[in-house]
Amino acid sequence: MTFRKLPAGVQDLLPRECRVLNDVRRRLTIRFEADGYEPVLSAAVDYYDTYAEITNALPQEQMFKFTDSDGKLLVLRPDATLSISRIAATKLQSERARLYYFANKWDAQNAGGVKSREIVQAGVERLGEEGAFSDAQTIAFAVDCLRETGLENVVVEVGHVGYFKGLLEACGLSDAQAEEARRLINAKDGLNAERLLRAAGADEGTRAAVAAIPTLFGGAEVFDRAEALTDNPVARAAVAHLRAVHRILSSLGYDESVCFDLGTVKRLSYYSGIVFSGFVKELGAPVLSGGRYDDLADDFGKHIPAVGFAMGLKRVLVALERQGNLPPAPHPDAAVGCEEGAERAACEVCRRLAGEGKRTVLLAEYGEEALRTVCADEKYFAGKDGVKRV
Repeated sequence: MTFRKLPAGVQDLLPRECRVLNDVRRRLTIRFEADGYEPVLSAAVDYYDTYAEITNALPQEQMFKFTDSDGKLLVLRPDATLSISRIAATKLQSERARLYYFANKWDAQNAGGVKSREIVQAGVERLGEEGAFSDAQTIAFAVDCLRETGLENVVVEVGHVGYFKGLLEACGLSDAQAEEARRLINAKDGLNAERLLRAAGADEGTRAAVAAIPTLFGGAEVFDRAEALTDNPVARAAVAHLRAVHRILSSLGYDESVCFDLGTVKRLSYYSGIVFSGFVKELGAPVLSGGRYDDLADDFGKHIPAVGFAMGLKRVLVALERQGNLPPAPHPDAAVGCEEGAERAACEVCRRLAGEGKRTVLLAEYGEEALRTVCADEKYFAGKDGVKRV
């Protein structure tokens, strides 16, 4: 009887959850608009080749695929940032834009714990911007947006893919080996990462530096330690950039909400600079993820530097619940009942109350007795001889 169940990795949202989700969207919309971002929404269905036949291709196992009436292979949106990069390169008149979106993406491989195959996201993209100031602004805005949802004690961990790329530069790793090394570093598995590099012929200094990457976590003190591990100019430039980002964030008052983790190494072909993730201690997975992806739009015909982030709104709901910050389920401001034959008077009362901004329910049962079963701040009963407050 599978028709009574859902596939793994998808969830229904019940009324209270939907109400909280709508409130989070409302508050984020106000914040996005106040900071000068414009709304955008990419198509939910796109061609498979858009995501599979590009430089930053997504694994085909990640995508939900189906065929069009003409036999062409289609996918449900597997990545919001890539789809907005396509829009930026092919449809926007200006290469500079600040955009926000609420959109679902689908990941066929997510099917357990707080992972979901249908991911409800809110996100921002800053197109046509470069430099430490833009990166710092984006990270600060990420902290602000997490707080805006009602989450407390949020921390954003910041890294830079350039540091890891610089360490691997002289190793001659294949793309597959570099991606495997990245996966091991993200898993804080320095031992197996060192073994992989040894097998690939990396020198002792590089192996030692890579093995130390998972320990490069904390405040600004990690910068000196990171620089001491390598003379590679790409890696050292990444540290210099993080120093500049840290200086700006400190001047803006975000010291307590930001830390640095050079062991956070996301997809090397996708990200080009800073990377960051937002956490709360009540959830063992990030509620926000972002970074700089200057080369994504290149596949669609333009080079548009960009930085941005996306928030997983279902994870935000879980985190709010675990923090005890889910608001109580609301009850109507007013309830209206009536006797048979007084329906019009009851409807007029409802319209008046709704016009005053009150959430009002008109009961379907006749009789004043029905009002006793409803929880509402105000109760009215319409009879043939008039309306009274109960």
